[in-house]
Amino acid sequence: MAAAPEPGEPAKGKLFKLLGISGVENIPCARDSILYGSLGSVVAVGGFILVTLGCWFHCRYNYAKQRIQERIAREGIKNKILCESTHLDPERKETKGNSSN
Repeated sequence: MAAAPEPGEPAKGKLFKLLGISGVENIPCARDSILYGSLGSVVAVGGFILVTLGCWFHCRYNYAKQRIQERIAREGIKNKILCESTHLDPERKETKGNSSN
């Protein structure tokens, strides 16, 4: 049984190649740098996704709220036009003594 190589010594056999660098596991600090770099990019991408989704949901909520307000205003204007100058008009005040108009 062959002894395991010491850290920093080149391993015998097939070398691991990453980003065009051969024998990454034997280069001091390379493993930690790659792991922390990968973690940092995952955190950055996760942050980007969370901010994007947060902004999108906020925008969609405000858009839906605005559409509801527009629909209520549109219905109110339509009802005002339909009821204007009729007995259903709430602004029309008929007085009993002034029915000759």
